[in-house]
This record gives sequence, C-alpha cells and structure tokens, in this order.
Amino acid sequence: MIRLLTNLIDTLGALWILAALAIRSRFNFNSSYWNWRLHTAFPNAIVPGGKVGKLKFALEYARWAYRIQRLR
Repeated sequence: MIRLLTNLIDTLGALWILAALAIRSRFNFNSSYWNWRLHTAFPNAIVPGGKVGKLKFALEYARWAYRIQRLR
C-alpha cells in the first residue's frame, strides 16, 4: 500500500515537473532545451517504442527529476 502511494505521489510530481518545463519553454517542444534533452537521452536519435516510448521515457525522467528535487 505504501509503495502504491509513493508511486502515485511520484507520478503526480512528475506530471507537475513536465507541466512546469512545458510552461517555461512556452510549449515550444522544438526549442534548444528539448532538442538537447532528446539528444542526450537518445544519442542515435532512435527512441525505442516510438511516440509511446518517448512519453514513457519522458515520464521516467520527470519522476527522477521530482525525486531529486525532493532529495528522496
């Protein structure tokens, strides 16, 4: 039960992080930040799983960023 609650909190925090990044970049997902983020995550420019894979990895990154921000 605790693990489920922790995962839920991390997911909500991750969505908050992604929303904040989107607002800061003015929803321009072709900006230099997003291009840098994509190229550092996937150096050969191939995202495993296509668009669904890209969303999965974005959420995973945001969960990590949320945990780092909270120092957990």
